[in-house]
Amino acid sequence: MMNKTLLTLSFTTLLCLFNSCVSKDDDPIGTNPFDTISVSNNKIRDKVVIISDLHLGNDITYSENVKHLARLQEFLTNVKKSSTIKELVLGGDIFDEWYVPSRTNTYNNGTQADFIRKTVVTNSGVFKALNDIISEGKIKLTYVPGNHDMGFTAENVNIGLPGVNQARDSGNKWGVGTYSPIDYPQIAIEHGHRYDFFANITPGGADNDAPNTILPPGYFFARIAANSFTNPTTPEESTKVSYVSLTNKNDASQVSKSIYDSLWVKVLTGVIYVDDNFSEPIINTGIGNFTKSYSINDILPYNDKDGSIKMKLYDNLFTQAAWEERLVYNNVPVMTNIDEAINGSLDTRFIDKQSAVQYFNNDRSPCRIVIFGHTHKPDLWTFDNDRGEKCIYANSGTWEDKKMRDKSQQLDQDNINMNYIVVSPIKGDKKHLQVALYQYEYGNPILKKSADVNL
Repeated sequence: MMNKTLLTLSFTTLLCLFNSCVSKDDDPIGTNPFDTISVSNNKIRDKVVIISDLHLGNDITYSENVKHLARLQEFLTNVKKSSTIKELVLGGDIFDEWYVPSRTNTYNNGTQADFIRKTVVTNSGVFKALNDIISEGKIKLTYVPGNHDMGFTAENVNIGLPGVNQARDSGNKWGVGTYSPIDYPQIAIEHGHRYDFFANITPGGADNDAPNTILPPGYFFARIAANSFTNPTTPEESTKVSYVSLTNKNDASQVSKSIYDSLWVKVLTGVIYVDDNFSEPIINTGIGNFTKSYSINDILPYNDKDGSIKMKLYDNLFTQAAWEERLVYNNVPVMTNIDEAINGSLDTRFIDKQSAVQYFNNDRSPCRIVIFGHTHKPDLWTFDNDRGEKCIYANSGTWEDKKMRDKSQQLDQDNINMNYIVVSPIKGDKKHLQVALYQYEYGNPILKKSADVNL
């Protein structure tokens, strides 16, 4: 009779061979969703994954990403276990120092470094997953700044993600960045906020008392938006806001200010309505060289005694020359029209179309694939550039929760948002790439759109 110990060992050996000695913490061969993409040869590390707009908040009571944290950690664990992912790119708005209720002291009398450390603790599972990817070293992890984290220094980002590759523009323009994955100068990945009137770097545009601030009007939009959901009201009970009067239609800057005002009226009546007193200094800043507290009226246009439209903050931004100066500062190669850019802050197609304006139809750019985040609207388009070559634009969407004002409302968040992009060489051909938009529904990767291009 066979020795019982030997029999047990033999069975264990066979079982180990059958399962390729996979531990309980590893995926069995062939089950990882990134390693079974049909267009890929799934044999080597050649895929690039892009996610953006995670909005990992500092405080779970007002963070934009709570319901999706567990799925995000699961997703990142799958990334780490993949044997065919070469790079993971974080395309901006990973951290978030903008979406903070207006009366809240953002740093709680501490520092930006303290804010980062608390964000890591608040989102510990996600940061563990990200840092496990970095420490293992098999997948290159790259961080690109967005507008909600444009003020974070490289040193402070490194507190949360030690050793992460950071793609930032040169010349101290660290609030914007563009990244091209290894061996692919034809791919440009950036957040997309550098084209946004409300959201790009705005040096010295806000307040004489904060001459070195870079924070744009969108910063104040985010602070008010946080109030709208942490202290919800109804449109009927919200504080009323009125249009200013345009008294000089022949003055281009006055027209631009009127357009800007109409956007604020639209969002304050239908998007981020609040019941705050507009004259009360409730917006507690303390970041980006801001030191004071501001009222909502400090942000909004008003009619001066002579009938002209003015603002206490950002009054000097509303000429075409001033807008082009901002674009140059943000390293934008092709100038755009100020009024189209102001409207484009809400009509997000303007941002999407900058992929063609700035890259595909720009003879100085070699890019054939452009990936933005920022708008939170996942999509994928194809274009022909001026040379008649096929190009692909993709937007990586967001992982934030769907916001609700009714805290008692039960909503299944497990099939909402959670978008990402995968760039895969088709059957190992690095000159033939598929760009695919996915949604992580109920923990399953669901292909939404895809296109391929020959480089």
